Amino acid sequence: MPSPSEMWRSSPGTRTATKRALLIGVTYKRKYTLKGTINDVKSIRELLINSFGFKEENIRVLTEQGTTKKTILESMEWLVKDCQAGDSLVFYFSGHGIRKLDYEGDERDGFDENICPGDFLTEGMISDNEINSLIVWPLKKDVTLHAIVDACHSGTVLDLEHVYNREQKRWEDNSPPSGNARKKTDGGLAISISACMDHEIAVDTSAFTKTMNGALTYLLVYILKKYPRLTYGELLDLIHEELSKFNEGGMPSSKILAKNIQKPVIADSSNLIFPAIRCLQETIFLVVIN
Repeated sequence: MPSPSEMWRSSPGTRTATKRALLIGVTYKRKYTLKGTINDVKSIRELLINSFGFKEENIRVLTEQGTTKKTILESMEWLVKDCQAGDSLVFYFSGHGIRKLDYEGDERDGFDENICPGDFLTEGMISDNEINSLIVWPLKKDVTLHAIVDACHSGTVLDLEHVYNREQKRWEDNSPPSGNARKKTDGGLAISISACMDHEIAVDTSAFTKTMNGALTYLLVYILKKYPRLTYGELLDLIHEELSKFNEGGMPSSKILAKNIQKPVIADSSNLIFPAIRCLQETIFLVVIN
């Protein structure tokens, strides 16, 4: 099997591979307000530019009034439009997530996971089915998408077919039980890193710094800067370890997280980066995203 760098390198004679990112941070209004989402977007943007070589002009940021459902859907189409082999795409969302009963029979747990745009009370949510069809289906061969979703109930919000069980060190099948729903890419690779399991909530907190941040986002950025060459397995383990320090009372501010124990999740579309479907630790995160 070729190395990750060989798998995702542009072929000779083709155009230069594109790095493109869509970063969304929704603050909402009144009782739904989140205070850390804009800080989250700033942190991810800085990480992509300074650590992963993304160009500012190829990063679209949606915050405040720009987080309507219509704008988010249009921007998701922009993210994957005309993608070609070698392209590296990033979808990032920081905001509320909600799960609802699945009436189409394509969810193994019986629930659809949804993200909430800024106008979700009037325009509705964006379901995992919509996200999958908009940014997973169009991924062509040798195109890679990393989706980072810092929201409640976000474990399978991209509806990817393989979810890693960290405790049992094995992959679990998340394919549609009905067999009639399409959840696959068009030959590309989608990888999601979610803040928590589908039945859990994610926390927006100042436990780590003086500013508010999503717990997943803060730890993801912190760990990738501190340890620049990690496997997916090492990344997931370190995030869980840092969360445990707070939840077990190891820090003075742990009480902020103690009632919100969340277990971040990694899922993928095809197992191409995880040989034999066994081990997250066989692919280097930085190589793939580069």
